[in-house]
Amino acid sequence: MKDYMVRALAYNDQIRAYAVNTTATVQEAQDRHYTWPTASAALGRAMTAGVMMGAMLKGDNHLTVKIEGNGPLGVILVDSNAKGEVRGYVTNPQTHVELNEQGKLDVRGIVGTEGTLTVVKDLGMRENFTGQVPIVSGELGEDFTYYFASSEQVPSSVGVGVLVNPDNTILAAGGFIIQLMPGAEESTVDALEQRLGMIPPVSKMIQEGLSPEQILETVLGEGNVRVLDSLPVSFSCNCSKDRFGAAIIGLGKDEIEAMIEEDGKAEAQCHFCHEKYEYSKGELEEFLEEAK
Repeated sequence: MKDYMVRALAYNDQIRAYAVNTTATVQEAQDRHYTWPTASAALGRAMTAGVMMGAMLKGDNHLTVKIEGNGPLGVILVDSNAKGEVRGYVTNPQTHVELNEQGKLDVRGIVGTEGTLTVVKDLGMRENFTGQVPIVSGELGEDFTYYFASSEQVPSSVGVGVLVNPDNTILAAGGFIIQLMPGAEESTVDALEQRLGMIPPVSKMIQEGLSPEQILETVLGEGNVRVLDSLPVSFSCNCSKDRFGAAIIGLGKDEIEAMIEEDGKAEAQCHFCHEKYEYSKGELEEFLEEAK
């Protein structure tokens, strides 16, 4: 099954809902960064939440999620847009700790329980929108839930999960975001809280083969969901040799002259996708002329 997301309304349009399967997308991130199991789970959860948040935007708008915890994983950085494209990386991809008391990957243990979750939205205006909240859990689902409630004042429930095979590959990844619309009735809130207390973990639902539509029906109840549309989801990076070349020019003539004299060439690597770009002495000399 190719990764995709659905957007829906529920309970007579009193609830807005998103659900996504990101298994292949998180697998590509794992391949590119060679993340170890717990790091894969943390990065995958953040990318899953990030791609659903990107789908809340329009046009060419995009956002960046930055999670800075006090755990050994370091920073998690995720970029996403309104087209279902997402990319991400962690500072220390080869981070893994023992399973937690429930016998599951200890995401909290490597992310940390203190720090910040920051969301920066580029909405095409003069200034970006920035929202920041403290990390409240480190498990990430609860942290994104708190972000929506505190920074955007939208009561939400965020469920994200990643299962990792013994060989480090991704068995299942995905998630959902459920949000109450303004003016939702108290009976709707009660019904939602009751259902959220009964559902299985989202990664378990995906492992069992449930589609994003079926995930929403499991969460919200069969017959209560009205799917609006679907969107393909993929790992996508907008880096290029030209972009990095422009960055080298921006370093200035002294830096470029040093590259030419010391190495006679240059290499750049994208943090997000690990793609490498090499520049010959001739290319650096052209950059030097432009920098002058």
